[in-house]
Amino acid sequence: MSDKIKRRGVDLRQGEISFTATGDSFITRRLASDSVDFKEVSQLINQGDFKFTNFEMTTPSTGKMPSAVSGGTWASAQPEVINDLKSYGFNCVAWANNHTLDYLYKGLLDTKYHLEKAGLVHAGVGENLAEASSPKYIDLASGRVALIALTSTFHETWLAGEQRRDGSGRPGVNGLRYTNHYQTTYENLKLLKEIAEETGINAQRNLDILEGFLPHENKQEVTFGNHKFSESKVPGRKRTPNERDMKRTIASIHEAKRQADYIVVSIHSHEMQGEDKQLTADFIEKVSRIFIDEGADAILGHGPHILRGIEIYRNRPIFYSLGNFIFQNDTVSFLPADFYEKYGLSADKNVADAIDKRSSKDTIGLGTNPLVWESVIPYWKMKEGELTEVVLYPIELGYGKKRYQRGWPKVSKKSSILTELQKLSTPYGTQIQIENNVGIIKLNNKA
Repeated sequence: MSDKIKRRGVDLRQGEISFTATGDSFITRRLASDSVDFKEVSQLINQGDFKFTNFEMTTPSTGKMPSAVSGGTWASAQPEVINDLKSYGFNCVAWANNHTLDYLYKGLLDTKYHLEKAGLVHAGVGENLAEASSPKYIDLASGRVALIALTSTFHETWLAGEQRRDGSGRPGVNGLRYTNHYQTTYENLKLLKEIAEETGINAQRNLDILEGFLPHENKQEVTFGNHKFSESKVPGRKRTPNERDMKRTIASIHEAKRQADYIVVSIHSHEMQGEDKQLTADFIEKVSRIFIDEGADAILGHGPHILRGIEIYRNRPIFYSLGNFIFQNDTVSFLPADFYEKYGLSADKNVADAIDKRSSKDTIGLGTNPLVWESVIPYWKMKEGELTEVVLYPIELGYGKKRYQRGWPKVSKKSSILTELQKLSTPYGTQIQIENNVGIIKLNNKA
């Protein structure tokens, strides 16, 4: 029995579907659609039948109310920016990310309204957990594609709530939670116990256990605040994805297998390995492969605002991060009082003052990292259920320009973008050939 049949069941799909995808679209300004850069980029995007971006923005209406917590910058823009994305050619978006509830439930519902008014297929967010986690379908002349979206980076209160027969659900994101498992030496465990007892960091937790509000703890672990440690000769951290979230996503994949020709899963994740943003978190690698084992045809990663490596797993592409497509987080038109207070700014200060303070007048932060302003647009084809071609087009977003000028994509001639991606992809066994400033992934065409 072939590996393809074991993975997916007998595959009778015919014809060919092409795909293009980008990373984060953090868009706060209106598009000048007559520019040469726009035309060149839109031509690349429109090569695909399925054309995807991650919409990392909210479009709240008047009277918007900011959340007490945000994804960093409180992300909001005019609803018309959605039409600007459509001008590039996109026909579907994910929007489960760390900014989805920057303006609470009303901001979420307003954004949903504007996405649907624009006719964009959108996934990963809903008025309850069932809607947020369900596959969304896009019908194309070449076939039908299902989009499932989730995020591992979000505030705990932003997770969509489950419907019940006796109560409504809660608007929010389709979340992928995870548990940290810290390991350290026996000597360090003893020290943690002593510090916990001296400082009383576990006092409330100990009382909750005593009064029955929390279960008794594993005796092999030491709790220190919100973290748990166990003994190991090799100190480190492991992360385990939440079982309920995994089951829910796998169920959506299984549903979509019976309803569409291909399945694309979008994962928004800021988590990294150690302190290196270019390295994907261990649990994201694990879940990406599991989702493909269960039937997904591509994984689209984004979140850290830089490129990460590409893996071809069972002849399916995993883009661990596609970086930025549009990045304009320094040109929001409004920030709540919480932002100003965070940086010690008085009530008479404005947005420009706040952004100056955060970036020390553009000398620190994301604006100073050249990797934030470089990415690729992948184009790939699948025929009869199998990957046949992957091409990578480098783009850049204006590194070094003033903050109100940078953030728009243009086709890049910088060879370093693809050579760096080669290095990041090599640990996954992915070979990228560079020809005429285009990356071509070498496929073995084995399912």
